[in-house]
Amino acid sequence: PPLAAMAAKRRTEEMRDRVVLGEFGVRNVHTTDFPGNYPGYEDAWDQRRFEEEFRVDVIREEEGALEFDMVGIDAAIANAFRRILLAEVPTMAVEKVFVYNNTSIVQDEILAHRLGLIPIRADPRLFEYRNQGDEEGTEIDTLQFQLKIKCSRNPQAAKESSDPNELYFNHKVYSKHMTWVPLGNQTDLFPDADFRPVHDDILIALLRPGQEIDVLMHCVKGVGKDHAKFSPVATASYRLLPDITLLQPVEDEAAEMLQKCFSPGVIEIQNIKGKKVARVANARLDTFSREVFRHEGLKNLVRLARVRNHYIFSVESTGILPPDVLVSEAIKILMGKCQRFLNELDSVPVE
Repeated sequence: PPLAAMAAKRRTEEMRDRVVLGEFGVRNVHTTDFPGNYPGYEDAWDQRRFEEEFRVDVIREEEGALEFDMVGIDAAIANAFRRILLAEVPTMAVEKVFVYNNTSIVQDEILAHRLGLIPIRADPRLFEYRNQGDEEGTEIDTLQFQLKIKCSRNPQAAKESSDPNELYFNHKVYSKHMTWVPLGNQTDLFPDADFRPVHDDILIALLRPGQEIDVLMHCVKGVGKDHAKFSPVATASYRLLPDITLLQPVEDEAAEMLQKCFSPGVIEIQNIKGKKVARVANARLDTFSREVFRHEGLKNLVRLARVRNHYIFSVESTGILPPDVLVSEAIKILMGKCQRFLNELDSVPVE
C-alpha cells in the first residue's frame, strides 16, 4: 500500500538525514556517505552534487572567536579540520630557555615551562622550521627574547605599609617584560615587526628584594602534536545542528513545562485563541540535556534529533593569528595532505 511505502521512505530519510536522540541512547550514528547503503538512494560521492549542496555560513566573528556552519559534509572531513586546527597548524613558541641567573623561588624548569606556554604574536608563515640537531638558531627559524628583571625595595614606601605593590619595585614579572632581541639581519627582514607576547599581563613569577631573573629565550616554529604550546587555538570544536520536532500540539501547563525543559530561547509560547501553545523558536540554542525525557507526559510528544551533515564549528584563537586565517591554513594543510597522498599513489608502481 502507498501509505506503508511512504512511511518506509520517511524512515529511510530520517536514517539518512538525522541522528535521533532517544531516552536511552542515540540512533543512526553511522555515516551514510557510501553507495548502496539505502535502496533507492544514490549515495555515492559525486563532486557536482557536493559543489551544489556544500556551503559555509559565518554566524559570528569576534576578536579571537569564530562560529561558522559547514553544511553538506561528512563527519570524517569535519573532524579532519578540527584535528588539523588543534595539532597541525604551526605557531611560534619558546623552545629553549638559557638561564643566566634565576634567584626567584620559581625553579628553572618550571620557569622555562611557563615561558613556553606564553603565546607569541609572530606570524609563523614568516619563519622556517628549525632543522633537527641545530643548536644555534638563525634569523630565518628563530626569534630571540630577553627577560631581565630585578626586584628592589621602594625607599619612599610608608613605614607601616604591608602592600607589596607599595613596598617593592618590579616584584611582579609579567610577559610585557619580555623584549625582542633581533638575530642576524632580522631588523632589516622585519622592519615594522612588533614581535611580543599576545598578552602583556601574563604573570610569570613573583620576586622579593634582591631576587632577579635573567634569561634568554629562543622561539621556534612547531605544531601542536609535538607540544600543546604550539597549538594555535584555545579550543576548536564542532556540534551537529539540533533539530526539535513537536509531534503533536502542546498546550497550557504542558507548554510551560516543555519550555522549562530546554535552554532559554528554544521553545516559545504563543497565545492562540486564549490558549498557550508551544512552538520551537530556535532549536540551534539547545544543548540537549534531554530533560524532557524525565517527564512522562512530555517525553512522547517531542522528537530530538541532530542534522547529520550540518556542523556548527566554533574556533577560538589564542590570539597569534585570527581564527578565519587559522581555518584557511587548516584547509591548505588538508589540501597538502591530499596532494601528497596522490603523489604517493602516482609514484608507487602498481603490481
